[in-house]
Amino acid sequence: MSNCIVYLMYHEIERAGRALVDSEPGYVRYVITEADFRAQLSHLRANDYRGASVTEALASQDQSERLIAITFDDGSETDCLIAAPLLEAAAFNATLYCIAGRINSRGYLNEHQLRELSDAGFEIGCHSMTHAYLDELDEASLRVEIVEAKTRLEQITGKPVAHFSCPGGRWNRDVVRVAHEAGYASVATSRIGVNSKATDPMKLARVAVMRDVAIAEFDRLCRAEGFTARRARAGILNAAKTILGNAIYERVRASALDRR
Repeated sequence: MSNCIVYLMYHEIERAGRALVDSEPGYVRYVITEADFRAQLSHLRANDYRGASVTEALASQDQSERLIAITFDDGSETDCLIAAPLLEAAAFNATLYCIAGRINSRGYLNEHQLRELSDAGFEIGCHSMTHAYLDELDEASLRVEIVEAKTRLEQITGKPVAHFSCPGGRWNRDVVRVAHEAGYASVATSRIGVNSKATDPMKLARVAVMRDVAIAEFDRLCRAEGFTARRARAGILNAAKTILGNAIYERVRASALDRR
């Protein structure tokens, strides 16, 4: 596993007294507390990991280095308020995938914060224009979500946006084709696994860091342990999405989480 890199996927970070972007259970389960994020970064530092952006992870040649890619989806303002200062203190980098159409919206990064993060050296990636499920879209809509979103983020930061992540992990060949035509160097999915030099960069695997994960389990994620069981669960859920369709699946999932 020395030539394989785990890509961690984060979302919003919760701080006491600050309202979350969304209180729906399906969203909250991906939100971790500030205290947990601090503990996870401390664990990575204590175990000699180096947090890297997607560009750094893809370019890595040193197999002896304990590299771990850190990514954030959505572009929550906590990327700037909480994550960035803690990452800088740990001397870690990260890729921040932003929803271009939500810049300047409540709870999300504004243009000033986005430029500030980019100027500080954090890599800005694209997480679509509106967070639509891309596997449902026609050609014109795909180009809005993938191409126009890229252009908007580049206009704000003044820098190329080279990496894209798929909302909800929905990925297909049309997404890859349009992303490739737009000039992206990689596409990140929610497929559970590790990435190596042999991995197709247009189908990068990631592992979500979920709410209330214990440090022992977090350590296992970073070591790529226990992925078989996670992939089996994901396979069942993906089959349900295919059978039910995204809209019905989301309603069933929301109902189940509410009852839980």
